[in-house]
Amino acid sequence: MKFAICNEMFEEMPFEHVCDFIASCGYDGIEIAPFTFDEDPSRISKSAARAIGKTARDAGLDLVAMHWLLAKPTGSMGMHLTTADKIVRQRTIVFAQRLARLCSAMGGKVMVWGSPKQRDIAGHDDVADATERAIDGVRAVCEVAGPLGVTVAMEPLGPSETNFLQFANDTVEFIRRVDHPACQLHLDVKAMCQEAQPIPQVIRDHSAHLAYFHANDANLKGPGFGHTDFVPIAQALRDVHYDGFVSVEVFDYSPDPQTIARESIKYLKQTFGEVGAL
Repeated sequence: MKFAICNEMFEEMPFEHVCDFIASCGYDGIEIAPFTFDEDPSRISKSAARAIGKTARDAGLDLVAMHWLLAKPTGSMGMHLTTADKIVRQRTIVFAQRLARLCSAMGGKVMVWGSPKQRDIAGHDDVADATERAIDGVRAVCEVAGPLGVTVAMEPLGPSETNFLQFANDTVEFIRRVDHPACQLHLDVKAMCQEAQPIPQVIRDHSAHLAYFHANDANLKGPGFGHTDFVPIAQALRDVHYDGFVSVEVFDYSPDPQTIARESIKYLKQTFGEVGAL
């Protein structure tokens, strides 16, 4: 199994130092939040994107994915997937298409579509209409991302985070309706803690669409920092022959990013090693 970690928790640390540190911990890859390079990621040039990817590779890492796609910019230039506002929706599609090109220039293969607040269905909106708008928007992004070798991985996020695409079942149905090979599934341990089925079952039930995987805990910390048992999770990923990256994504940065990075990969390697030895 290959392991990556997200860059945003390292905050103001220069990217080359982040990459060197992550590599020294034993990670294989790095996942980036584009707003960590510019508050408006659409201003990142392709040449800058290529340089970001080269920095990662020079440290011995694959730049594997991009996430927090629509988190910034905010305010009047904010993005939204399901809104009935045609101008905002078109701006969102164009922005995400731009990110697909930047992801490809960096050498990334996956765009994780989470951004829960930028996809919520407004209370006055018709759910069916909002869903159709989202389907059309994601398909338009896939039409750009797919030929570049970039997968748009839709991320179920539970009721505590969003009211749209909360569970794996409805997300897979959404993916089927998008009906584009570049549209696939991303699963996140924290989010799956809100599923009715046990996490290993969710993985097994939806493995045909699984393109990417986040490792974290319901307590918003890294794997091994909470009560979630990763042994059955690792076993399920082995059983379905998942060969992509398992990427550490955390939201609580305590005690500090360096400790999180070191202890998370130590726990993951131990856990997956135990499963592999069975």
